[in-house]
Amino acid sequence: MTISLVTAGACALINLWLAFRIGRIRRAHGIYVGDGGNDVLARRMRSQANFVEYAPFVLILIALIEYVSGSSVLLWIAAAAFIAARIAHPFGMDGWIPGRMAGTLVTFLLLLALGLYAVSLPFTHGNPIPADGVTSPPPSA
Repeated sequence: MTISLVTAGACALINLWLAFRIGRIRRAHGIYVGDGGNDVLARRMRSQANFVEYAPFVLILIALIEYVSGSSVLLWIAAAAFIAARIAHPFGMDGWIPGRMAGTLVTFLLLLALGLYAVSLPFTHGNPIPADGVTSPPPSA
């Protein structure tokens, strides 16, 4: 599950980057709890919260789709688009409006596409996991 692993690792790094951005503002302004009325800090906190709201759903969808249907170029593209969107969004929250718009739009479109594809998989690929959760060995010849 290479795509899932790479995407989860990238998401961990993005979340750490977002946390460091918050920490810099907190230290610079001596704000250790809440946003202290600081607009920049509030925006950066919201950027990280927004990431945490969407990343788990996309990661779970990518992992389960990859598990059921295998790795594919389209899934790599979806994962890369999500990472790019989640990097663009915080810059948009800092004032680069196209970044926020693109980050939000791409995230929403990916949630929709991945969600619809995930819902369709059991009907198009069958159920790869037996009801008892045990994979039977292949019959001997």
